[in-house]
Amino acid sequence: MSSDRDPTPAEGGKPVTRARILAVTSGKGGVGKTFVSANLAAALARRGERVLVLDADLGLANLDVVLNLFPKITLHDVFTGKAELEQAILPAPGGFSVLLAGSGLVEYSRLTPEVSEKLLDVIQKVAPRFDRIILDTGAGISDVVLYAVSLADEVLVVATPEPTSLTDAYATIKVLATQQQRQAVRLMVNQIGRQGEGRVIRGQLQQVIDRYVTPQMIDPGVPFKLELLGEIPTDSAVREAVQKRRLLMELQPGCPAAQGISAAAERLIS
Repeated sequence: MSSDRDPTPAEGGKPVTRARILAVTSGKGGVGKTFVSANLAAALARRGERVLVLDADLGLANLDVVLNLFPKITLHDVFTGKAELEQAILPAPGGFSVLLAGSGLVEYSRLTPEVSEKLLDVIQKVAPRFDRIILDTGAGISDVVLYAVSLADEVLVVATPEPTSLTDAYATIKVLATQQQRQAVRLMVNQIGRQGEGRVIRGQLQQVIDRYVTPQMIDPGVPFKLELLGEIPTDSAVREAVQKRRLLMELQPGCPAAQGISAAAERLIS
């Protein structure tokens, strides 16, 4: 995919602006990746963007649970020809749209030429209709996850301050830098205990990247940049929102965690 929102040809010669695609991923599960995807989408929609969240965790989807949606048609139905793409695009709370995947579908646990072709086709078809597409990928560095990430213009890695999460986040970033030759990745640190902790973690990860990852890149003279998009404090309102299957941005938009997500949305737009 192009890294710019270049005009693409359309009927009548008028250019169509393609959505900017953001892949939200993580080194390990349980760090709040889908929570961030959904609430970031709501924050962007509040700022006037037309946003689509595509559940790219094709085999273990849970975006529907976070949003308390009960879809009759999913990406699986589109992939198998049982439904049209338009039927699978649903309005979500928060003012954005969603394309939901099925859960427990073993056929999507590995990347096949058919799966990669169909996912790419779906993204290409919806891209002209939105300002931003958020790909809520699976966790880890499986071939399905890495392929979904490869389709994005930019990547947001979600991590928590826990050592296991940071180790897995580093492993993910290393793969993106060395295999996909990305020169920049954004970082969101969730569940911080004190303000500024995200900046410290970004700095620590950047030091390790500079020492061990940059020398392995095709052009080691171009430094890899890890950019802190935001930090989300530990907040009881998050647990309440998750338990109620509500968006935090709607349930308690003024709470500290929601403010952290809003600040990240502002940085993303600017």
